[in-house]
Amino acid sequence: MLNTLRLAFKNLTRYKRRSLLTGLLIVLGVGAVIVFSGLSDSFKRLMIGQITDSMLSHLQVHKKGYVASIDNLPLNLNLPPQAYQRVKAMLEAEPGVAALAPRLKLGGMLSNFETTTAVRINGIEPQAEDQVVPDLRGRVSGRQPGQALVGRGEILLPEVLARGLDLQPGAEVVVVATNREGSVNGLPLRVGGVVASVMGPGGRDGYMHIDDAAELLRMPKPEISEVVVRVKDFNKLEEVAGRLKTELEQGKNPKGLPMFELHTWADLAPFAHIARLIDLMTIFIKAILVAVVLISILNVMMMSVFERVREIGTLMAIGTTPGKVARLFLAEGFILGLASSLAGAALGVGVIAALHATKVSFLFGMGQRIVLAPTVGAGTVVGVCLIVVAVAALASLQPAMKAARLEPVEALRHV
Repeated sequence: MLNTLRLAFKNLTRYKRRSLLTGLLIVLGVGAVIVFSGLSDSFKRLMIGQITDSMLSHLQVHKKGYVASIDNLPLNLNLPPQAYQRVKAMLEAEPGVAALAPRLKLGGMLSNFETTTAVRINGIEPQAEDQVVPDLRGRVSGRQPGQALVGRGEILLPEVLARGLDLQPGAEVVVVATNREGSVNGLPLRVGGVVASVMGPGGRDGYMHIDDAAELLRMPKPEISEVVVRVKDFNKLEEVAGRLKTELEQGKNPKGLPMFELHTWADLAPFAHIARLIDLMTIFIKAILVAVVLISILNVMMMSVFERVREIGTLMAIGTTPGKVARLFLAEGFILGLASSLAGAALGVGVIAALHATKVSFLFGMGQRIVLAPTVGAGTVVGVCLIVVAVAALASLQPAMKAARLEPVEALRHV
C-alpha cells in the first residue's frame, strides 16, 4: 500500500502545474466553506444567545390560547395563582430546568405629564428574572451595582421610548392601564433605568415589579401571563421540552381540554426562520464545494489516464493486475484531495483566527451594530475535510476503472 501511495505521489508531481492548479482550486473552496461556516455559526449563536439570554429565555409556558393572542396582551388568558403554582411544581420537578420566573404582561399608556404614549410592560420578580435572562441586566443603564433589576415604585423604560420622551433615570412618570373588568387605574412611578434596544420580540418592552403590575391592574394576587424557563443544557432543549409538554398535557380545564401550552424560543422568535435559512445556505455552499471537487478531480484523473495509456499498457504487460492499476489512480485522487483539504483547512482556520482577533462589526436591523468574534469547531473542519477526501476518491473511481479495463496490446499501440 505504501508503495502505491509513493508511486501515486510521484505521478502527481510529474504534472506539477496541473496538480497545483487543481489543488489550489480545492484549497480555496475548502477555506471558503470553513470561513463561511464559522461566520454563519457565530452569527447564529450570537443572535440566539441575545434573544434567549436577554428576552425570551429557552422555554415559556402560557395558558392555552395566549400565544395566539399575544399581540393584544390578553388579561383574560392569564394563569390564576393556583394554576401558576401547579405549573411551577411541574417545572421544579424537571431535572433539566435550571430556573423559572413568572411574568405579568400588560399594555398601557405612559405619561411624563407633557406627552403620553403607548407602552408594553413586563411585570417581573427581579431575582427570578436575573436567573432566566442573565443578559437583561447588561442592557439596563442607570442601575447601581448590587441593586435589584427593578424595585417597587420603579419602571425600566425601553431606550427608544425614553429617548422619544426625553426621560432619564430618576424622572417621574405615570402609567395608566385598563384591567380585565374594564376599570382604568394609574400608578405613579420613577424611571429606574433605560433598557437598550435589541432585535427580536420583547426588544422594546418596559419592566416593572410584578407587585406593582398587579396593583396597577387591581389584582389581589398577581396573575401570570407567562412562566419563563431556562434549561441547564441548551443542547438538550428539545429533549427537556418534550418531557415538559407531556407533563403539562395532563393539566385539563373543566371541559377536559389542555390548560397549558409550552413553546421553545424558536416558536416565539422570527429569527428561528433565519437560523434555518442559514443552515440551508451552509448545506448549499457545501454542495457547491462537492461539485467543485468532483469536477476538478474527475478532470485531472481523466486527463491522467488519457496521457498515460501506453504507460498503463506497459505496467499491465509486465504483470501488474488491473486492480493494482485502479488502486494507483484512486491513490492519486486520494492524495490530491487529502493534501488540498488539509491546506484549505489551515487557510480557513487561519482566516477565522484573524477575524476572531480583529472582530467583525456590521450594522444589522434598525441601526443595531453586531460585533462578531467568529470561531469554528473542530467537528466542522474535520467534516469538511472528510467530505473533500471522500468526494476526491469517488471522483477518481471512474477514471481508475477505465484505466483498469484497458487492454495491454491496445494500450501499447496508443499514440
